[in-house]
Amino acid sequence: MKVAARDTPDAGQERRLGFHDGQMVVPDDFDALDAELIEQMFGGGR
Repeated sequence: MKVAARDTPDAGQERRLGFHDGQMVVPDDFDALDAELIEQMFGGGR
């Protein structure tokens, strides 16, 4: 039995980049969301 990642393309098939284009929105400040809370959770507020 072959074990492969679920999204692995079949032989000769290419991955489709951008197939979710326009279906999701990532906020500009994504990497800053809840930064203070995360710092507190990991001991940054000591």
